[in-house]
Amino acid sequence: MAQKPSIPKGTRDFSPVEVAKRNYIFSTIKTNFEKFGFQPIETPSFENSETLMGKYGEEGDRLIFKILNSGNFFYSKKGIELPESLNELLVNSAENITVEQRIELNKFTHKISEKALRYDLTVPFARYVVQHQNEIEFPFKRYQIQPVWRADNPQKGRFREFYQCDADVVGSNSLWQEVELVQLYDSVFTALGLKGVTIKINNRKILSGIAEVIGASDKLIDFTVALDKLDKIGEEGVKKEMVAKGISEEALEKVQPLFHFTGTISEKIEKLAQLLSTSAEGMKGIEELKFICENVMELGLQTAYLNLDVTLARGLNYYTGAIFEVAAPEGLAMGSIGGGGRYDDLTGIFGLKNMSGVGISFGLDRIALVIEELGLFPETVTATSKALFLNFGLEEAKYAMKAVMQLRQKGLKVEMYPDNAKIGKQFQHADKRGIPFAVIAGTEEIQNGVYAVKNLVTGEQQTVNFDTLVTVLQ
Repeated sequence: MAQKPSIPKGTRDFSPVEVAKRNYIFSTIKTNFEKFGFQPIETPSFENSETLMGKYGEEGDRLIFKILNSGNFFYSKKGIELPESLNELLVNSAENITVEQRIELNKFTHKISEKALRYDLTVPFARYVVQHQNEIEFPFKRYQIQPVWRADNPQKGRFREFYQCDADVVGSNSLWQEVELVQLYDSVFTALGLKGVTIKINNRKILSGIAEVIGASDKLIDFTVALDKLDKIGEEGVKKEMVAKGISEEALEKVQPLFHFTGTISEKIEKLAQLLSTSAEGMKGIEELKFICENVMELGLQTAYLNLDVTLARGLNYYTGAIFEVAAPEGLAMGSIGGGGRYDDLTGIFGLKNMSGVGISFGLDRIALVIEELGLFPETVTATSKALFLNFGLEEAKYAMKAVMQLRQKGLKVEMYPDNAKIGKQFQHADKRGIPFAVIAGTEEIQNGVYAVKNLVTGEQQTVNFDTLVTVLQ
């Protein structure tokens, strides 16, 4: 019995129409990246495990897809014994794994897996910068559009294989880079017709300052990870997680105002200054935020909104300064469609110290869902041909193919039906493909050196010479 075909959970096939729409988004993003001076690079789909592990926090590390050595690895052949305590765990796929078992499993996994699929594009970029530092002119502005993989729980807008579209600047501490990245977000979403997105901004130094003034500096990562889940699990859920991580009730009382922080950006900055007056780190974060927000507001945005969100934490450990997250226009139930931030010493983990960087990412898949839901894809975005030449036989096909070749040279997408089939079947093929024009080149048309063009949308038909045919199809 034939096996029923399927694909792994969290992955997708894309039809020609879907690919055309995705390419439209890719092209728009790429055009704006290059307009802002970013240059393209590419890195391998998989990296050495040590390049990725330990860079995303405990939760992020769990979502990294690991690759078995040589692609087909049997530990028994390598003389590696499976620890007895893990035998039952792996056979039964136990969900409740203990801390001791996780530590032991990680040690065992490292023996059989030395490579992993990339989790994002930023850490591989940091590795690239260090490895090619003598070839790079700093500040280095790069963009990268490639797929990444995460062993996440699939849901609407969240997949295990998806594309990231990143733009980063490394080798500059200037906050003008952050100002430009906000403008880049605005430029891309305006070009896509996606008006009214909200670019949320915060600063990790402010979060560090808050943790300091509430007496929870030693719980900074736990504090930010929990706070970053506010929009998913709500205020009470965040508080419950913080308490479970050892953050005191007294500290939660001090942080309470953050859950209901209102006002203009200037008013919020003033409130934060009062709250963080005793924290040097927090005040530094406020100064950075103030510079970015004031200059963005003075220069203006086309269609996006800038909002200071003090609960925005971004769960990745490498952020050290400004952090960004982009929300879809109000009323759409969708997670973030972009995000990023400043990382002061990401390359330091690979041996290159004092190399500050800042970058943002566009969530292609969620952006596509939003544009689809709002009906914003242009009608011209299509993967299909503009015209189908009908096939009436050998001589007619030769006449048609000469025109097809000339039209393609002029940049038009056209094709000829390959078989001398019934005309009704050929028209039906064009209709099902969504091809708007059918071109008839029969005996009479050959004798007169013309072509009969039928608009399959309106039903209108006209006989034209080649130059007019070009005009009709353009």
